[in-house]
Amino acid sequence: MPVGEVYLVGAGCGRADLITVRGLRLLERCDAVVYDDLIDPALLEYVPAGARTLYMGKRSGHHSAPQEEIAAALIALAQEGLTVVRLKGGDPFVFGRGGEEMLALKEAGIPCEEVPGISSAIAIPAAAGIPVTHRRLSRSFHVITGHTADTSDGLPRNLEELAKLEGTLVFLMGLGRLEAIARRLMEGERRGDTPAAVLSGGNSLHPAVVRGTLETIAQRAAGVRPPAVIVVGETAALDLSPTVFRPLSGVRVGITGTEQVAGRLKRALEELGAFCLRLERPEVERLDWPLEMLDGPGSRWLVFTSANGVRAFFRRLREARRDVRTLGRCSVAVIGRATGAALEHHGIQPDLCPAEQTSRGLAQALIKAARPGEEMVLLRSEQGSRELPRMLEEAGLPVRDVATYRVTEGACPAALPPLDCLTFASAGGVERFLERYGGVPEGCPCVCIGEVTAAALEGRTAGKVAVARDISVEGLAQAVLELLGRV
Repeated sequence: MPVGEVYLVGAGCGRADLITVRGLRLLERCDAVVYDDLIDPALLEYVPAGARTLYMGKRSGHHSAPQEEIAAALIALAQEGLTVVRLKGGDPFVFGRGGEEMLALKEAGIPCEEVPGISSAIAIPAAAGIPVTHRRLSRSFHVITGHTADTSDGLPRNLEELAKLEGTLVFLMGLGRLEAIARRLMEGERRGDTPAAVLSGGNSLHPAVVRGTLETIAQRAAGVRPPAVIVVGETAALDLSPTVFRPLSGVRVGITGTEQVAGRLKRALEELGAFCLRLERPEVERLDWPLEMLDGPGSRWLVFTSANGVRAFFRRLREARRDVRTLGRCSVAVIGRATGAALEHHGIQPDLCPAEQTSRGLAQALIKAARPGEEMVLLRSEQGSRELPRMLEEAGLPVRDVATYRVTEGACPAALPPLDCLTFASAGGVERFLERYGGVPEGCPCVCIGEVTAAALEGRTAGKVAVARDISVEGLAQAVLELLGRV
């Protein structure tokens, strides 16, 4: 079997779109990806279906896998003939142990290549408005490890000499030794009033920006949690933060739901400045159902309650080599504009879209529009709410509830980070979230796509619950803005 190849790819610091174009292209065609903690989980959405994903995170104080085990895994995957992406936060060669992994790969005869990323030494300060160089203040910068194994205090032996250098000092992995760093720099003749900053950002679960001086920074940053970057020098007093107004800047939103809703919502909220975390990655599994129901005598209504239902329906038609002429005697109803847009993509305009874009509003509109005895064919999720069919049946209309797809469990974070808001796109999503995480964090407000979804939360959270005005990604995003008072 021919040997595969390994690419050490730097993902940069922060959002998924900070990865390089080359890094993204390699990710899109890999056979396996081995990844760390400090990447945006959205990058995993670019991994091809069927590719292996292997989490081997390493974070200060929480080493999930020894370095030797990581190198062995990369070698083993390549020896199977796979193209492997080793996805690392920041840049692999800047205190990321990428050099150790490359040496191990070369010794094993594995073809390998490093693809640079934006180092946290530069990116994290920049995101906080701190340039590491400035023509008038700092004409050089020095990146220093704060975690050395062969000294008594874990700091470089020549730290006092480094203190005498002009320019900005940037320490990585030094938060636990912040007080010693500040003391030894002052012993090395750095003035106590030298500006300093401690920054935790990118994909950190506990972002923080703390500014001070060498004399005060250890006390001021006492509550900051790793990972963090320490900046010492005149530029640490600058604040060149973005001046483009984004109403959700600094807000952390947890998103649930399938890619068709959650992925689009994440992009919409990020454009508004939010940091978004996908809390589940459910997969849509298409189900088989009898096409003969479309061939019976008389007219009927085809009722779609989601874009997923529309896609599953037309995929089933294509596989059976049928086209839209099959629907000649059918009227078509959708629950909202987003579902209608998915239908229009297949060349069909809905006959009915209720003003109130909820299950109740759809049922009321169908009851008013349908002729006596006209069959209602509901093409929707296997886990769909009973409210719609119940209302139609109570009105005396024949109902055929057809499960065209089901939502199955996908990968998700093991624990919840601090959040300012949660969003839910279905009642099923509420149930999956509560089962996985045990409950909504105390005080965390929630935004639901509709009344049925909100009903699933009733009595299960003490926080505020808002409902989008219409069932769409745009409606959800607007509801987040309104709930958090950022309009």
